[in-house]
Amino acid sequence: MTIDKKNKIMMFPKIGKFIIIFFSIAFIVAGIRAYQLYRYVFEENVKNEYILIIPENANYAQVTDSLTANEVLVNLKAFKWVAKKKNYPVAVKPGRYHFEKGMNSNQIVNMLRGGLQEPVEVTFNNVHFKEDLAGKVSKYIQADSLSLLNLFYNEEKIKEYGFTPETFRAMFIPNTYEFYWTTTAEEFADRMKTEYERFWNEERRAKAAELNLTPAEVTTLASIVQSETAKKEELPVVAGLYINRLKRGQLLQADPTVKYAVGDFSLKRILNSHLEIESPYNTYKYVGLPPGPINFPEIASVDAVLNHQKHNYIYMCAKPDFSGYHNFASNLTDHNRNAAAYRAALNANKIYQ
Repeated sequence: MTIDKKNKIMMFPKIGKFIIIFFSIAFIVAGIRAYQLYRYVFEENVKNEYILIIPENANYAQVTDSLTANEVLVNLKAFKWVAKKKNYPVAVKPGRYHFEKGMNSNQIVNMLRGGLQEPVEVTFNNVHFKEDLAGKVSKYIQADSLSLLNLFYNEEKIKEYGFTPETFRAMFIPNTYEFYWTTTAEEFADRMKTEYERFWNEERRAKAAELNLTPAEVTTLASIVQSETAKKEELPVVAGLYINRLKRGQLLQADPTVKYAVGDFSLKRILNSHLEIESPYNTYKYVGLPPGPINFPEIASVDAVLNHQKHNYIYMCAKPDFSGYHNFASNLTDHNRNAAAYRAALNANKIYQ
């Protein structure tokens, strides 16, 4: 055997060894990379629970900047890798997203890319003016207070909903509702119309008809009743009092309607000058219900009208102990006595307006 042939025979085992080593290293590297990518996708990647709000027209860079600034993620690089693989950078959707501990990058990207928002509970109550409603609701959804306020000036849309500008408040029934953050002002109004129709079922409509009132008129009366007393047990009594007056064709003479006409619900004392204000809401001047609700009455107040207490009272006056309760009377003599006691208490406490 020649030397050349011997060298060739010895060289092949060396080449085979290098190939084995190369592929072994490659396999190890690939395994390490595969494990790294597996961790990128499936390892927990939320450091701190967080609510991320992505505004309309926000881009991918703004999303990653917000996550970084608020130290939400354990591994931003892992999130970016998964986001790129799933084309999230070009599929950013606005919304309110809840990052929970235990979520991995795959779950995070699926949530964001799919626009899988967590609904938020929207509660509004104790609301007098439309500006108050707009301010409260705008804290929970994308629609700002101005766009919500504009609902009350869109007469064409109000008419479509079946209301007048004066009765439109009746459509918004205070309660707690679930909305997505991306809700627009019009979507909010549409939902309120749906809730209104659900609330005014056959039973409630039948009770309103027995009173010879429309649902909007019941809500108007409920708004007065609610303003008259903060005591829930008094609501049906007060409701019965005003229904008695309506049936008799008497002036309602409800102080809250005067406060509404004046534009100041903080008034503690109604003066003669207030009673002379020219307004269709002044029930000391005009018989019957005012044109629309003076606030956004609660469900309890509406139901108090529909299920009012039957009695002979036509007068009420706050108790002089300032407890929030009232003295009721069925004749003017008793009422004047109650009113005199209350006026004396106001004077003693130097409450003049």
